[in-house]
Amino acid sequence: MQDRREFLKGLGAASLGSALPAAAGAEASARSHDEDLGVLVDTTYCVGCRKCEWACRDSNRMANEPIENYANAATLSAPRRPDAKLHTVVNAYPGAADGEPRFVKFQCMHCLEPACASACIVGALRKDASGPVSYDAGKCIGCRYCMVACPFQIPTYEYDVALDPRVMKCTFCFEKTVRAGGRPACVDICPKGCLIYGSRAELIDYARRCRQRDPDRYHDHLYGEHEAGGTSWLYLAAAPLTALGFPALGAQAPGHYTERVQHAVFKHFFPP
Repeated sequence: MQDRREFLKGLGAASLGSALPAAAGAEASARSHDEDLGVLVDTTYCVGCRKCEWACRDSNRMANEPIENYANAATLSAPRRPDAKLHTVVNAYPGAADGEPRFVKFQCMHCLEPACASACIVGALRKDASGPVSYDAGKCIGCRYCMVACPFQIPTYEYDVALDPRVMKCTFCFEKTVRAGGRPACVDICPKGCLIYGSRAELIDYARRCRQRDPDRYHDHLYGEHEAGGTSWLYLAAAPLTALGFPALGAQAPGHYTERVQHAVFKHFFPP
């Protein structure tokens, strides 16, 4: 059986050739997602350092602070959500047996059948065939249907930008991962190795072996394997993810419920 370090090395090499041409969100359910790029978040190793937040801002050329400032524990005093100026956040939740908080990173889940792409009437959001859900600001008309559709309440909007505001969310470091064969910035910087990058099938198998090998460490559920039709970001935790700020969702992708209504609305005329 591979140990953790060997598995991480293997995934780094295997992911280099995973870039594929884009596929529309509506087409995503018709194909296998085994080779989609993904990230397994092992929350049991997260120490709440928030270096992933710093790396995300740095990689996306967003306004940032010195990395030393991210060690400020006061930021973790209340749960936060991603916003237009920060694509990922780390939150702290009580409940560990030893009295210590549990830390959880949160960002776009890059759903296999993304509700945001299904809701977008102009195709500004698309499920790429390699895994990420990408956004084309040039197509976006600012309707913000994606914000309503997302079951994780992820897309945000640049309300403070007067001209050409954009929908904002985690990009999965698209240029770095899909175009250049690298890894997301948050994965690269994580000092504890709790962010594991690779194909979705490999990550699911690895998570299963983790739970089998150390059942006392992990709650016996891999969040994202089936929730909302499945996601490219997957989570291992010591407790149910619903106790750590994540929604309780069924296995059906939300788009299956909404597409019929939306398509009926726009059936007889062109959307703006």
